Amino acid sequence: MRELVRRIDSGTPPDRDRAVDALRALAILGVVLGHWLVTALVTDSGTLRGAGPLQHMPRLAPVSWLFQTLAVFFLVGGHVGGKSYTAARARGTTYRQWLGARTARLFRPVAAFLVVWSVTAGALLASGVDLETVHTLVELALSPLWFLLVFAALTAATPLAARVHPLWPLVVVLYVDLIRFGLGGPAWCGWINVAAGWLVPYCLGAVWARDGIPGRTTGWVLLAGGGAATAALVRWAGYPAAMVGVPGAAISNLDPPTLAAVTFGLAQCGAALLLLGPLRRVLVRPAAWAAVALVNLSAMTVFLWHQTAMTAVTATGLLAGSPLPGLHTVPDGPGWVLARLAWLPVFAVALLVCWAAFRSYEQARPRTGGRVVREDRPAGYGRPG
Repeated sequence: MRELVRRIDSGTPPDRDRAVDALRALAILGVVLGHWLVTALVTDSGTLRGAGPLQHMPRLAPVSWLFQTLAVFFLVGGHVGGKSYTAARARGTTYRQWLGARTARLFRPVAAFLVVWSVTAGALLASGVDLETVHTLVELALSPLWFLLVFAALTAATPLAARVHPLWPLVVVLYVDLIRFGLGGPAWCGWINVAAGWLVPYCLGAVWARDGIPGRTTGWVLLAGGGAATAALVRWAGYPAAMVGVPGAAISNLDPPTLAAVTFGLAQCGAALLLLGPLRRVLVRPAAWAAVALVNLSAMTVFLWHQTAMTAVTATGLLAGSPLPGLHTVPDGPGWVLARLAWLPVFAVALLVCWAAFRSYEQARPRTGGRVVREDRPAGYGRPG
């Protein structure tokens, strides 16, 4: 282990901003833990169906404030994408070559994931599992894919995002919400916010890549301004307090994104910028940096398979013959929360198994025209193994 830590530390370029990779790792782990805490599968007459603790315990809404960290991931994505594209152009790499290398890292693991779940769904149906249960499991497993599609689209738009001020997509989100909620407009127009809402932190990251590290004042303005705007929208404009979707709720802040979700994301981006300094001081320690590096090398694998890991543990638990607390029971009280916390290490072990089986699909390097195309990896070091 010490040798691995030493190799990762010595193989990292001296000018690499390790704090950026730490933000991405924190964002991925936040999403994983958030899903494991606010998503549940309960047994109902032999059928598995989805449920959410926030539906039964709305006072747990602050949990979603901690673990809904997608805005930070898009902030880092815009920063890394902007720097990567600028460096690629300086090397003479075409936009098509650059985009192919960037998206290949996303879609190689997705292809393996879809094949496995296609086979799994077919096997479950053939073995007699009822259609509703299979639908619930497949929907839960595939739910992370929407994020990758949006991220791929924003990655393709990186040259444009680098020229757009974040206020412009923010204004689009504002007007879309005014039409939807203030003027009674059609619900479908809310889907414009899927692109516009996540373009706000992505553009902010691209501006960061273009103009350099924002000052602490920028971080505080985003944190205070975004937090105050979110609080006002929740308190006086009728937006839900939970920053994730809640089953049965009239409005979801995330599906599609609302103005409250975007202003909350800006507050998160401000907090992330303020964390850069402390993170840089911590990550001079080789062991801390090695942990961040290893998470980044398998970020997409972890993201893709974390719901599958939870599903696998839940399905295996059915062999016990009776519903297990925190795993199959209705999430309607503090007892469920404590039991679910006890299951988190089991989910992590199952995710580790998935990681060992499928990480190679993410870490393979693409070839084009018989030669290896340089790919800007999330952590700019070579493979530690």
